[in-house]
Amino acid sequence: MIFQFTDDCIIGNAQIDEEHRHLFEIMNKGIGIADNGYAGDQYAAIKELLDELDDYAEQHFTHEENYMEQILDPELILQRNQHMIFRDKIREWSFTDIDDYGEQQRVLRELMEYLARWLYHHIISSDAMIGKLPKLEEWMVKENPCEFLDEYCTGISFVDEEHKELFRITDKANKFLQNEFTYDVYDGIMDILDELRDYTKRHFKDEEDYMERIQYDGLPAQRRAHASFIERIEGIDLNTVDGDPKLYLESLIEFLLGWLINHILYTDKKIPLE
Repeated sequence: MIFQFTDDCIIGNAQIDEEHRHLFEIMNKGIGIADNGYAGDQYAAIKELLDELDDYAEQHFTHEENYMEQILDPELILQRNQHMIFRDKIREWSFTDIDDYGEQQRVLRELMEYLARWLYHHIISSDAMIGKLPKLEEWMVKENPCEFLDEYCTGISFVDEEHKELFRITDKANKFLQNEFTYDVYDGIMDILDELRDYTKRHFKDEEDYMERIQYDGLPAQRRAHASFIERIEGIDLNTVDGDPKLYLESLIEFLLGWLINHILYTDKKIPLE
């Protein structure tokens, strides 16, 4: 198995793109070690690989976070947390106690596959937004930051109607946030998240069914982007929501608006009419 650095992984920042590409190369090197058929102890090679991956990931995450800090990217804190997950996953694995050489290879392959999937989803769902999200206050100076504008129209009637509904749900969240007399904030956010998750799944299925029907060659990349978005929504830490519900809702609105607008303008508008 070889992990491809595909076009949908390119975010448009030359340094970040090159570092992402190199991370894939390191993980493919790990797959090569796991599949080389060598019957002896590979602990030294595996440790060298993990040290290289750890060092390079640290270098890359530092570059990425410094860049996000310079441009005042609103998702910097979220990115730092996600980067820590990647670091911890590398560092928690030890091969010193694995005496069976075949088991060393199996575990290494499992780790590389996990990290490659994580990195791919992270690039698609988070890194693709670097530099594209206005700060929250810039959305809020608009009379209605959640308004569905004509420039968001794809020309595909049902897609545009479903996008409007997603904006309506986001607008509902925004109005909920602005209401200073709102009680039961946590329960209200949970209701909005449930509605968002259910409707988004329906919309993505409708959109993917359409793309499959017209045999659109961009369908695989769309499916991956959709899956990453759903994974992010379903991966919400409820303890974070409960700790400061209104602060969390601000972050959620920022993410929803940024992701929706970016995905519609740069991905969905490429879908051809039937």
